[in-house]
Order: sequence, then C-alpha cells, then structure tokens
Amino acid sequence: MDEKRSLLTRNTYGKIHLKLKEIMDARGITRYRLSQDTGTRFVVIDKWYKDNVEKLDLDVLARICYVLGCSVSDLLTYEEN
Repeated sequence: MDEKRSLLTRNTYGKIHLKLKEIMDARGITRYRLSQDTGTRFVVIDKWYKDNVEKLDLDVLARICYVLGCSVSDLLTYEEN
C-alpha cells in the first residue's frame, strides 16, 4: 500500500535551493553582468543569487540557463526534510 503524502508546511515537504551563486562565483560572473546579459532586472538576479526566490519565473530560468550554458538541474536542487 502506498503512503499518501499531504502538504502541511515547508518544514514537512522540503525546499528547492538555487545554486546560482556557486556557478557565478566559480565563473567570475557578477550579478550586474548576468542581469545585463539576460535582460533581467538586477533585483531579480540578486534574489536568485541569494537563494531567496519563492516562485520561479520559467522565462528568467531559461534566460539564465541560456546565458550560462547550463541546464536546469545545474541550478536547482531539492532538499527533503
């Protein structure tokens, strides 16, 4: 019998983490440069860089992947509690 899961709080279902900071730092890319290269406001890139995003904008995600030449799985990880 399968165990049914229900969503309760963030503490029970885990969190998605952004690894943008690690990728950018390793490549020596600044937040300002990435915002310019992706055509995205600095404040948006800054939130992604600081792993402080509650809702993902798939267009921004696609632009970041395109500019950095990486895949979605390079940028996102899931941490289960």
